[in-house]
Amino acid sequence: MRNILHVITGLGAGGAETFLVQLARALQDHTASQHVVALKYRGSNADILESAGIPVTDLGLTSAMKGPAAIARLAGLIARMRPDIVQGWMYHGNLAAALAHRLAPGRDRRRLFWNIRASNMDAGRYGSLVRWNARLSSWPDVVIANSEAGRDFHLDHGFRPLKFEVVPNGIDPERFRPEPGARAGVRSELGIDGKKVVAIHIARVDPMKDHVTFLEAMARVPDAKGLLVGTGTDEIDLPENVMALGLRYDIARLHQGADIIVSSSAFGEGFSNAIAEGMASGLVPVATDVGDAALIVGDTGQVVAPRDSGALGRAIAREAERPAKERRLRGLRARRRILDDFALDRAMETFAGLYGITSAR
Repeated sequence: MRNILHVITGLGAGGAETFLVQLARALQDHTASQHVVALKYRGSNADILESAGIPVTDLGLTSAMKGPAAIARLAGLIARMRPDIVQGWMYHGNLAAALAHRLAPGRDRRRLFWNIRASNMDAGRYGSLVRWNARLSSWPDVVIANSEAGRDFHLDHGFRPLKFEVVPNGIDPERFRPEPGARAGVRSELGIDGKKVVAIHIARVDPMKDHVTFLEAMARVPDAKGLLVGTGTDEIDLPENVMALGLRYDIARLHQGADIIVSSSAFGEGFSNAIAEGMASGLVPVATDVGDAALIVGDTGQVVAPRDSGALGRAIAREAERPAKERRLRGLRARRRILDDFALDRAMETFAGLYGITSAR
């Protein structure tokens, strides 16, 4: 039985948080006892974890002034739980996990893991976090990146871990799959013409996600319909052929009303869940060349330079102008690529092996 303590900033609806939930639930069924610590806030995924029997502790770290107390509390939790593994998630979670691991007694009897989810981060916004993680990067036994681009970026920025593993995100092919019978219902609900080609973009509003480039690109494809999903998208100005839904939890269903999945990220993306999940649902991918986007997409869609709305618009137009049957076949090829290379089971098995657990299935 492995006892694992996960440390993450919060448990909202982001990609890292969702992947942690998937991993924890898979491991919970196979000889792993787990506890998840949210540094700042619980979020919607906390309830999912607790319903699966995985305890969640919220440290309430709402300001830097509370940092020392939160680290001390986390160290106390480690001392009481005596985990075999302390797993940090993303920059803040990594730092908190490392410091608390050092403070808590018995560190020689447990292992420290870090998880890196980003690639070419904006130095102006995230430089200090990257530097602090780099300074402490020799502390963990293993650093896990979810992309090759993320590993390379962090090695170039001073990371010197004992062991650096790349484990791409895994996508659940049963949750994300084509359901042709749902298409008409989704479009009717959204008021979208059944013959329109729909390009869906799923991301919170953040400079990293570069909604501006997507909106400018869609303005160049007036005959197509753009669909924005994600926190804050319902609060921005939109061109006439784009609609926004805000935060939604029925992403797999919304995929059924779309034809093309778009990522316009400008920087920082490691492994884009949005692109991979859309591909698994049978959508044709159009993405900017950030993180491992080109590796994920392969020859099943279009990859263009970031921050280039003209190139992105032309890529969307090329896919939109294809005959519907050809576009559907390309979408099925995209799904096959996810099934072959990025299925959830593969990621779960790799994590289980790193943790010393026989199986996560």
